[in-house]
Amino acid sequence: MRTITPPLSKEDIKTLKAGDSVLITGIIYTARDAAHKRMCEDFQKGIQFPFDLHGQIIYYAGPCPAKPGEVIGSCGPTTAGRMDSYTPLLLENGLSGMLGKGARNEAVVQSMTENTSVYLGATGGAGALMAECIKSSEVVAYPELGTEAVRKLYVENLPCIVLVDYKGNDIYKSGQEKYRRL
Repeated sequence: MRTITPPLSKEDIKTLKAGDSVLITGIIYTARDAAHKRMCEDFQKGIQFPFDLHGQIIYYAGPCPAKPGEVIGSCGPTTAGRMDSYTPLLLENGLSGMLGKGARNEAVVQSMTENTSVYLGATGGAGALMAECIKSSEVVAYPELGTEAVRKLYVENLPCIVLVDYKGNDIYKSGQEKYRRL
């Protein structure tokens, strides 16, 4: 298993293949449905994104509040498909990776291939374990959205798998094909 460190270059992304297990160490950002909607609506009005998207990874998560003495509460992935309508715009503006769970639609996969980006998966239901990899958390935009605010996280050895690589290879599709052949 290898470690990747955002921001990711196009060359970094080209080394990641569907099915690869990786660890993320570095800065990533959280954003869910409400934050994606707001970012894209604001951008259409001429307001810049709340952080520089170039080379970055957005983790589709809305962490639970931290208990006393903790950095963050449980922080598991949410279903990526809920962000599909917003994702191509973010990819066109420099986003390099997404981290979530579940399949992506064809428009997102097409945009990933056009923009050399990657979709990573995290295990649903493992939010408490994933939170152990988060060493710092800071709200950077939309605090009024509560758990859906955009957060800047510093993570160490956050485990994930490449679900869709920059060539459009998708383990959800290849896995189903293998299963059908059994």
